[in-house]
Amino acid sequence: MGILFAPTLELFNSSTQTILVILLVTLAIILSTSKPNSKLSATIPSPVALPIIGHLHLLGHLPHQSLQRIALRHGPLFRVRLGSIDYLAINSPSTVKSFLKNHETTFANRATSTGILHLAYNGSDMSFAPYSPHWVFMRKLTMTQLLGGKTIDKLHLIRKEEIKRLLRGFYDKSRKGERVNLPKEFIGLASSIVSRMSVGRQWAGKDDELAELKTVINELEEILGLFDFKDHIWVLKQLGKLGIDFQGIDSKVEEVKGKYDRMVERVLRAKEAERQQLTRKKDGGEGMVKDILDLLMDVHDDENAEKKLTRENIKSYILNILAAGTSTSALTIEWALAEMMNHPNVLRKLLNELDTIVGKDRLIEESDLPRLPYLHAIIKETLRLHCPIPMVARKGSEDCTIDGHFVPAGTPVFVNYWAVGRDPEFWKNPLEFNPERFTGDDNLNDIDFRGQHFQLLPFGTGRRMCPGITLALFVVKTGFAALVQCFDWPSAEGSVDMTEGPGITLTRAKPLVMTPKPRLHKLLSNF
Repeated sequence: MGILFAPTLELFNSSTQTILVILLVTLAIILSTSKPNSKLSATIPSPVALPIIGHLHLLGHLPHQSLQRIALRHGPLFRVRLGSIDYLAINSPSTVKSFLKNHETTFANRATSTGILHLAYNGSDMSFAPYSPHWVFMRKLTMTQLLGGKTIDKLHLIRKEEIKRLLRGFYDKSRKGERVNLPKEFIGLASSIVSRMSVGRQWAGKDDELAELKTVINELEEILGLFDFKDHIWVLKQLGKLGIDFQGIDSKVEEVKGKYDRMVERVLRAKEAERQQLTRKKDGGEGMVKDILDLLMDVHDDENAEKKLTRENIKSYILNILAAGTSTSALTIEWALAEMMNHPNVLRKLLNELDTIVGKDRLIEESDLPRLPYLHAIIKETLRLHCPIPMVARKGSEDCTIDGHFVPAGTPVFVNYWAVGRDPEFWKNPLEFNPERFTGDDNLNDIDFRGQHFQLLPFGTGRRMCPGITLALFVVKTGFAALVQCFDWPSAEGSVDMTEGPGITLTRAKPLVMTPKPRLHKLLSNF
């Protein structure tokens, strides 16, 4: 029947489609009112839901904030129904600990949309792949080789060069009196670092291809931030099966995936040619610093590898690295600078630390970071208030009990990291930007963001914790500190608008745009 209807549907005019929608919506209402309740424990509190859409109307364009507001009334653990699917929402350090520490394996899978899975080469990647032997292998490979300490150390010159390039660009624009769109520049910094570390020479110096890459990453993040109604509302799912794509997500997914696939295929062919040339040399390229793509292809070509990597595995992994490592680092730098402008006393204290430890005659190095505790406290406080990915969704693989409530297999769970970092039950004056909370006598000095302390989880925790945390912290800390060291940032005394914007990442509603004012002219002129 579906095959017979598919070509006929293309001939439907808008009136016919409208009638079809009305009929299907009516049927959906009848079905929704006659369906049995979800198996998710009825003892879990929940707001009143509307027919068909459930609680979609309550979430708005900043769902992490909406979930926190609902938690104020219903408690840190509650149910929300999105369309026909019941989600569990977790919003406090104690419930997150109970959930992720006691049931981490059960909820090791991500809850994701069909469109995102298609973008990720049908789960051939690591970020969205289900918990499986493939995922375990890729995680192990990531932590020991691809993003391991040795690889990150060997590629440190790339980070240093790109930070200098950013500073030089700011200095040139300051001399011309030009205004700078800071988030755009920070995205450029992060994407250049990550792309060069990922595929190295293949994109180095090719501004047109880097621009294409940035476009693809932006479009990918837009898709990741979209709510696909057909995955949650029965009637739209049925229409989707008939080829009706009301939101246009399916066509956008195909477009973006096509762009990325053509781009990465060119890179793979160039890399394969380069590797063939190296094998013909006497030393076989021995001593060459390998990028992440080199390491992936080493495993791909190794007949004795624990697991054989496919071309799709490589493409999807590079996509993971590019998407995850770009906007999150850029946004954290932007939020930190905004906080410095709103808190000039904190900025002065940081400058004193930088001038004392680093001086004014050289640029900060990654090796300086262990001796800069106040810088570390500022970044920690920035990540507490402005978690770059405010919430994630997990999906249960088996029945379990959470805080005495029955949760059946297949239940998706929202973990609201943004709300966890602002929980007044744990944090004193949680909305106040105060790096001193991590340097004083409040017993918070030892709280870190590497997944062991459930009050602060900007990178997640457990098996699904961000594997690029070490790289991200190098980029954020060194990039932010270099900007503070080399340029003066205007004192706003709280007047910088800190309103959040929509998206899967924590964007700023109003981007910072200003003319850079050099602080260390002599140092900048030598870059």
